[in-house]
Amino acid sequence: MIVKVYGEPVIELPHDLYIPPDALEIVLEAFEGPLDLLLYLIRKENLNILDIPMAPLTRQYLEYVEAMRSTNLELAAEYLVMAAMLMEIKSRLLLPRPPSAAATEEDPRAELVRRLLEYERMKKAAHGLDELPQVGRDVIAISVWIEKTVSQKLPNVNTGDLAEAWRTLLHRARLSKHHRVSREELSVRAHMSSILRGLRERRVAEFGELFDPQRGVAVLVVTFLALLELARELLVEITQSAGFGPIYVKLANAQSA
Repeated sequence: MIVKVYGEPVIELPHDLYIPPDALEIVLEAFEGPLDLLLYLIRKENLNILDIPMAPLTRQYLEYVEAMRSTNLELAAEYLVMAAMLMEIKSRLLLPRPPSAAATEEDPRAELVRRLLEYERMKKAAHGLDELPQVGRDVIAISVWIEKTVSQKLPNVNTGDLAEAWRTLLHRARLSKHHRVSREELSVRAHMSSILRGLRERRVAEFGELFDPQRGVAVLVVTFLALLELARELLVEITQSAGFGPIYVKLANAQSA
């Protein structure tokens, strides 16, 4: 590669070239606070966090703080507060203590250890959350609309409930019957056609709506036979949504189509 200045190639560096010492600065580590820095120093030196040697840890921490100040970085006040705390703990450990007080006095490092362990747990939890797939970073959210019509299939009718509904209709017919003797020719096929016509108009009907107790027991019997014949020929479906619930009659799929 040839560098040109004003069209002339530069083969050797000028002797009077001056490069400021802070022209290029590379920061390899970034910490989120004093606890993050302490945890880094402990893990880097493979120290036991439950038995921290305060002298080397304090020395390394102060060296880092001094390096931050020498490079004109804005030093947060919390770093200085932590430095003062480390020096206080170190001083308390160096002070002689009576044997009686040593057994009852709490370790000066206990509060610092508790804060470091709690921070380490939170940092690991945050790292675990960051590893999860994120929308916009790892995946792209899309919306898909699927229109699907599902016909609800009702459970099969219970024969006991069907018999009970038939007995109820007979009871209602006896209560409304007239004392009149007449002869009427009834056709099961005709009633089958009548039921199919009614179902084509409203698709689904309640069992009792297909019968007219006012016309007497004979008409009820023929209508019931017509309904059973339609069910046998798979022209209608007789369903019930729950035990002792209402019974519904609807056209079979082929008929409704």
